[in-house]
Amino acid sequence: MDKPTRLIEFESMLFTRHTIPFNARKWGAERELDRSAYVLLSRIQIDGPLSISQLSQAFGLDVSTLNRQTAAMLRAGVVERIPDPEGGVARKFSITTEGERRLDADRARSIRSLERVMADWTPDEVAQFAGFLNRFNRDIERLEGRPWPRP
Repeated sequence: MDKPTRLIEFESMLFTRHTIPFNARKWGAERELDRSAYVLLSRIQIDGPLSISQLSQAFGLDVSTLNRQTAAMLRAGVVERIPDPEGGVARKFSITTEGERRLDADRARSIRSLERVMADWTPDEVAQFAGFLNRFNRDIERLEGRPWPRP
């Protein structure tokens, strides 16, 4: 393995440790959602209502894991179960007004925290970093066969 790849591995490990959207206390902002709810709601917000099997395919997660996560989200009032808008048999999870509010609030906190971290970066450096992250994520998604829709 060459040195740049080793450095990327190490920095990736640290990046996941420091991930701002999920380490809010350290950045002075209490989160409204836990990590799994934040990610699931983000996907539902982009795709619209999704069934458990669609969520399972999208995330590569077990149905039992998703049942636990969506049950917690139902109790929190951030999703609701609705009939399939396209007339299918399976019920789907739709984001509630409260879920939208909490997701948007957490996303705004995350963006403010990122802006704080990159306050000394030039706009070009921020854009380059965003481009590299986008490419990196898309290449992972391509290899996994699970592309993530982007707004």
